[in-house]
Order: sequence, then C-alpha cells, then structure tokens
Amino acid sequence: MSGPSLAFEALHPSPVCGVDEAGRGPWAGPVSAAAVILDPADVPEGLNDSKKLSATRREALEAEIKARAHAWSVGLASVEEIDRLNILQATGLAMRRAVEGLSTAPAFALVDGNYRFTLPCPMEPLVKGDARSASIAAASILAKQARDRIMVAADADWPCYGFAGHKGYHAAIHVAALNRLGPCPIHRRSFAPIRALIEQRELI
Repeated sequence: MSGPSLAFEALHPSPVCGVDEAGRGPWAGPVSAAAVILDPADVPEGLNDSKKLSATRREALEAEIKARAHAWSVGLASVEEIDRLNILQATGLAMRRAVEGLSTAPAFALVDGNYRFTLPCPMEPLVKGDARSASIAAASILAKQARDRIMVAADADWPCYGFAGHKGYHAAIHVAALNRLGPCPIHRRSFAPIRALIEQRELI
C-alpha cells in the first residue's frame, strides 16, 4: 500500500488543510491538534502517521513541515476543558483552534477519524487519514510533537509520575505513581481510572 498523498486534497476546493489530534487517550495532560496546508510543489518526503515514525524522524519532519508548508498551526484544549466538556468535545475545540490559527484561511479541511467536528470551514472526516492524506499526516506529526514537549516539561514539575517517558498514557510506572501519590493537577479527573482512584482515596 502506498503512503499518504495529496489525492484526497485534490478532490476539494483549495486550499485544503489536514487536521489531526494527539492525546485523546492519555490520563493526563492536554489534547493537542494541528492543521497544515501543504505546498503541493514542496511536500516533505516520508510523511506518515506519526505513530509509525521514530522520535528522531518525527523531529526532523516537524522542522521540514514548518519550513515548507503554506501554513500550519497547533491548538490545545486544557485538562480543565477536557474535564468540563468531555474528551471528544475538547478534541473538537483543539481542532477548531488549530484551523482558526492558520495564517491562510482554508477552503476545506480533511480531518482524521470518522467524527464530524464543527470547524470554521467545510470538512470531511477521513478514516485512517494520517496514513492516506499527506496533509493529515503532517498535522499528526505536529500535534504529537507539540504534546510530547508539553508532557516532557510536565515531568520537570511532577517528576515522580514519569511523564517524559509515557506522556500520560497507561503505563506501569504511571499506575504505580498514581497509587502511591494520587493524581496531580494535570490528571484528567473525568477519566474513569482517575475518578475511581480519587473516590477510593476519599474513602480511606
């Protein structure tokens, strides 16, 4: 199977931005989203779903995307917004902020997944879009890189949780720290494992 291309972008009015998120599943930290309008004449080689790339390759591609794209933007939704709105709505908020932050207004957006978020322009969800659309793949890389940096910085503030390694996802070291210390301010209290832990500690 061939890698991501601009075939889907060519089906829609230009300019088209690709949109993707990072961090819907973790127990801690914000959710991030990115929007990217690629230059069809200057697409970085090797774009792919960020999860399929090494950290070194993601870092190199991030720099190339930012230098060569027509426009790019990253949006965030905070832990507080996740807990207040729910993770799906907070993801849509981060995506909307990313699209609104583009220096060039897109005529259309291709969004990874199967959910129709409300964006400032018409959009189409594309299942496994980060493996099919070059623009979405670029957005997936920027979103992940932005969130990873936030979680590495959080590790300096709360070093006992191991955020630099697992980025807030379920991991043995994370579970052990939560059981020992309870949640810290960047844990998502609306998520069932964190909510259950809080309730359990309140009963002790």
